[in-house]
Amino acid sequence: MTKIKKAVFPVAGLGTRFLPATKAMPKELLPIIDRPIIQYAVEEAIAAGITDIIFVTGRPKRAIGDHFDANLELEFQLTQKGKHAERDMVRNIVPQGVNCIFIRQPEPKGLGDAVLCAAPAVGDAPFVVLLADDLMKGPSLPTSEMVAAYDANPTNYLCVTEVEPDVVHKYGIVKPGPVGPDGRVTVAGLIEKPKLEDAPSHLASMGRYVFNAEIFDILRTLKPGAGNEIQLADAIDILAGQGKVAAMEMTATRYDCGSKMGYLTAIVDHALDHDEFRDKFYDLIRDRLQKREAEIG
Repeated sequence: MTKIKKAVFPVAGLGTRFLPATKAMPKELLPIIDRPIIQYAVEEAIAAGITDIIFVTGRPKRAIGDHFDANLELEFQLTQKGKHAERDMVRNIVPQGVNCIFIRQPEPKGLGDAVLCAAPAVGDAPFVVLLADDLMKGPSLPTSEMVAAYDANPTNYLCVTEVEPDVVHKYGIVKPGPVGPDGRVTVAGLIEKPKLEDAPSHLASMGRYVFNAEIFDILRTLKPGAGNEIQLADAIDILAGQGKVAAMEMTATRYDCGSKMGYLTAIVDHALDHDEFRDKFYDLIRDRLQKREAEIG
């Protein structure tokens, strides 16, 4: 059986919800304290044994390549100043043995089209897709769990979790099928952003996927769907109808860093866990809350 060694990162989106901050800087490089959002996802993939990182980018996303590329001038300057720890941190953003591949999506035609753009680099191998906007935090992260599940049962997987009724319309919602031989719920279908009354469950697809290369054949012939775009959810729905998709319950905490509130929550939670200044940050938050309470009476 072929091991999963390739990961696709669709990063061609414009990030309009964070304008004007994202006018010149990709949203994926917005920092969570001292690391950009996308670095967390790349580290998650590498920890799962991924060796080929495939970025599907758009025209204004050159800075993502710069972040993961070597910067010999910066390394030299840090060495000259005796900042060896900082030099090693910059040098090892992508460890040896991990390849970064960049593919241009000519025009924004949807997530399904972005995944299809990666086909030449993926070939016939199984692969994972990570949406960097979904920042995961916890002792066990979805990509490692899904790769392990694939090793045991090589099918397509969705990372899923139960969501509240008032946000069902924001997600791809799973139509549950029967429990498979491995004890996991199979996916009978996937409905993109349904109205609550039309939703077959409250089980939502999160931004982590495992696919066999057969997904490319579906995407190549798929007609545009919602928004006149090639929707990945539509391709998953076809695979699910063929009995080829399983659900994997998410155990990590997920932050929607594509939204301002989710991004802010991620910063606060990561700061409260930060080795260097968690206590000072906690004191700061407590002080601000006390002042706020005093102001409002």
